[in-house]
Amino acid sequence: MARPTQGVRVDNALIEDFEDIRASVRALCAGFPGEYWREQDRSRAYPTAFVEAMTQSGFLGVLIPEAYGGSGLGIQAASAILEEIHKAGANAAACHAQMYMMGTLLRHGSATQKQTYLPKIASGELRLQAFGVTEPTSGTDTAALKTTAKRDGDTYIVNGQKVWTSRAEHSDLMLLLARTAQPGPNGKRHDGLSVLLVDMRDAVGNGLTIRSIRAMINHATTEVFFDDLRVPAANLIGEEGKGFRYILDGMNAERILIAAECIGDARWFIEKASRYAKDRNVFGRPIGQNQGIQFPIARAFAESEAGNLMMQKAARLFDAGEPCGAEANMAKLLCSEASWHAAEMCLQTHGGFGFAEEYDIERKFRETRLYQVAPVSTNLILSYIAEHVLGLPRAF
Repeated sequence: MARPTQGVRVDNALIEDFEDIRASVRALCAGFPGEYWREQDRSRAYPTAFVEAMTQSGFLGVLIPEAYGGSGLGIQAASAILEEIHKAGANAAACHAQMYMMGTLLRHGSATQKQTYLPKIASGELRLQAFGVTEPTSGTDTAALKTTAKRDGDTYIVNGQKVWTSRAEHSDLMLLLARTAQPGPNGKRHDGLSVLLVDMRDAVGNGLTIRSIRAMINHATTEVFFDDLRVPAANLIGEEGKGFRYILDGMNAERILIAAECIGDARWFIEKASRYAKDRNVFGRPIGQNQGIQFPIARAFAESEAGNLMMQKAARLFDAGEPCGAEANMAKLLCSEASWHAAEMCLQTHGGFGFAEEYDIERKFRETRLYQVAPVSTNLILSYIAEHVLGLPRAF
């Protein structure tokens, strides 16, 4: 499907399309066709070769400043990379966390922490892929998390549990959100939360236990247990008790980048369905000649283009250092729904063949369904918009 080669305008700002980067990503993904991803899915394997190729090509260091060995680009460039991966039929879930987690370390880490870790992350010597936030009992109610980190001299002693901590078995470092103090009588519920950088190479077997969770999709997700794990106090990110504010940067980046992946998925589904609808003949005519087939494809295209504009706006605001919470949330909402509608359309267009593994539709169908639930569910985004954008009474 032909795509515009020039940038698009959002709020009178020209959005670069990063065509050189996109072409490089497409070339890389050509070496990892559907057969590769089907085999990873069947065996529930981590796509190590793909992640290593992404690392060596510099794509996973796109947000790391050049002074630390990265590309020094912004979320707009990172979005282009992730969109192209998904548009190629691949999946970036094995490595995308490194991009959206960079914000916390880059914006709030100390000079020593940046110099110690960023060059090694950029080169691939270290992987920063695990984000320890969600817990079994609190879910997305982050303020209610129960994992604690108590200061003991020059270390923190961590106890608690995290769940849906994806890539923990394939990461060297984890950003962990834990409670270091209870909120004061007049404080906010999020007060007292802190961010620690955990070196899992030393921690596993010494207070850290990781257990795999088998899920509907091959997402390398786990539950993590902390039992008197000692973390050096020097690994505290920023100031103690202000961790929730720090991870908000990462959450906005996460929503924008996931939205970009959804756009890539939607465009893959639309291209796949359009091609099949032209070639598949039933009752002596291509099925794409029937409006019952045409209209869902056209609607999916319109939805994905609209979602893309919101994603581009959110990315531009993020890179400019401007508030973008509303735009990031709306981008994730619109793009995830566009990708899910495109997935349903594509499966329906292919009929029975859509369920055949060799077409890759059923795999991509399962993968893109995740984004209605995580990261951050559709209902929570709607609550955010209602309260923080429209000024409606708080629901909870």
